[in-house]
Amino acid sequence: MRILVTGGAGFIGSHVVDMLIQAGHDVAVVDDLSMGRREFVHPQARLYTVDIRDGAALAAVFAGERPEIVNHHAAKANVRESLQKPVLYADVNVLGSLQLLECCRQYGVRKLLYISTGGAVYGEPRYLPVDENHPVQPLCPYGTSKHAVEHYLPIYAQNYGLAYTTLRYANVYGPRQDPYGEAGVVAIFAGQ
Repeated sequence: MRILVTGGAGFIGSHVVDMLIQAGHDVAVVDDLSMGRREFVHPQARLYTVDIRDGAALAAVFAGERPEIVNHHAAKANVRESLQKPVLYADVNVLGSLQLLECCRQYGVRKLLYISTGGAVYGEPRYLPVDENHPVQPLCPYGTSKHAVEHYLPIYAQNYGLAYTTLRYANVYGPRQDPYGEAGVVAIFAGQ
């Protein structure tokens, strides 16, 4: 299957690319390398250094690759930074995702796997463990931007036939993670 992974040079996305290639899929990666690293990309994947906000460049990738499935990991993902730069987070996470959704629609992508966020969309927990029925009340622009995209997905499904699945990861940990980044709390605690 032809699969496009946005953010495929990042911590999580690069592992997804590895597993997809290992499973025999044909994989292309779109990553602007602002957070991802070229050396994380599997040598059998084709890397396009493209910002998802660049609709024309993104469309060129779709025209050449013709993906059947898109796995969307690309995002700005720092709670503190989002409080200082809310417009940037809306631009990348919401408008960039809309550019991607438009390419999916125009090029007949069958399914989008959208990677949201587990912790930042719920706000302060009202009960534990937090489950999918927990009320959503983001407390930062990062969580708000990720949740906003979740509202576009059913619209694209109903009007354009784009099937989707949303995943909300929380406190991920593993190889290729920046142990000094904001999301590296597990790595920091594990190292103590």
